[in-house]
Amino acid sequence: MPIRTLLIAIVALCASSLAMAADYYVDITNRTGYTIFYMYVSPGNSKSWEEDVLGSDVLMNTDTHRVNLTGYTNPYFDIRLVDEDNDSYTFWNVDVSTQDIIVTLDHLD
Repeated sequence: MPIRTLLIAIVALCASSLAMAADYYVDITNRTGYTIFYMYVSPGNSKSWEEDVLGSDVLMNTDTHRVNLTGYTNPYFDIRLVDEDNDSYTFWNVDVSTQDIIVTLDHLD
């Protein structure tokens, strides 16, 4: 009986470690020719945008900003950028574990 209990505990531990949160990041490079004022990053399954991750900062043309994403169990995120003219650039279902973003005017919504 103790071996069965031990096996159940090992299986439960393995299953819980698979569901544990991970830390991700995405580097976003601005190549639009405009200054980015707002940057929203939300989990891919979210129905709304989270807070602006730039805060009081801006992302100047040719600059790169790293967004750290901690405590998530899934690497898929939606990303929306808004520039100085209030134009938006939206990237859906980005796998941040394998992709970074280079935003250009081709990505204009």
